[in-house]
Amino acid sequence: MKSRHATVVTAAVLLISMGGALRSLVAIDRMQRQAFAQQTLYINSPKVLRRLCLGYTGLLADIYWTRAVQYFGEQHHKGSGDFRLLAPLLQITTALDPKLLPAYQFGANFLSPKPPDGAGLPGSALELMKFGIAHNPEQWRLYYNLGFLYYTELKDYARASEAFAAGSRLPITNEFMPVLAARMAQHAGEFDTARMLWFTTYQSSKEASIRQNAVEHLQALRVDEDVARLEELVAKYRQQTGHVPARIGDLERAGFIHGAPVDVKGHPYTLAADGRVEVQDWKDIPFITKGLPPGEVSPGPRVSK
Repeated sequence: MKSRHATVVTAAVLLISMGGALRSLVAIDRMQRQAFAQQTLYINSPKVLRRLCLGYTGLLADIYWTRAVQYFGEQHHKGSGDFRLLAPLLQITTALDPKLLPAYQFGANFLSPKPPDGAGLPGSALELMKFGIAHNPEQWRLYYNLGFLYYTELKDYARASEAFAAGSRLPITNEFMPVLAARMAQHAGEFDTARMLWFTTYQSSKEASIRQNAVEHLQALRVDEDVARLEELVAKYRQQTGHVPARIGDLERAGFIHGAPVDVKGHPYTLAADGRVEVQDWKDIPFITKGLPPGEVSPGPRVSK
């Protein structure tokens, strides 16, 4: 009889605790919604949040991670350059659950690029990746992301090489890691190196969003490379003839190219009066840096809200 009574009491306590935890989470969730409108965080201490959630740190980390994604998507959609809550949201997320790997991979991609592609906070992205490696030293993808960050945003080839080399020494790693380490050490060709980086990202990830992001970057690289090559040919044509070609077809007639070159969407490149090569539907190709009309910038990533 006493055993049954103890069981009932234990079950009741458990239900009350779970109910309290859920009410706390709902309250925090409501605060968080209001916070987005006011651009502030009312609760920014992982220790306090751990006490409030009564052990449900994984669940609360998922909530904060969802908020971080929504916040980035909302700010990006509005065209805002203000991402002041992004780093704190990611810090709380990873402090609550240091094993939440997507928060490091996506988080660094949100933080590091300059607006409009990201928050323009490579220092915060660097801190996030180092925290991730400290708590997940066996995950080669985090070393890859760290090397990627050093290469793409900070242009620190020596540290990029160190990060790739460290990841290549793990028991489970990617075959391209030592190659990337060597390329960073040699400051190898930028287009080829960037292509290998994004191909490795695509190959190694199972996340659909990450793979799509990699595909879009690979397409942008091809366009940038095409435009750079064509503008070199325009300069050579001008040097030989004394004037700028009137259209891309003039390069073909002069024997510089064979056929009309097209972008990744199948549209021919066009030639401006000053000799600049332009992409026709540049707004449909995220991340390109070349072939844009004067004063325009890349449309950036497609973020799902």
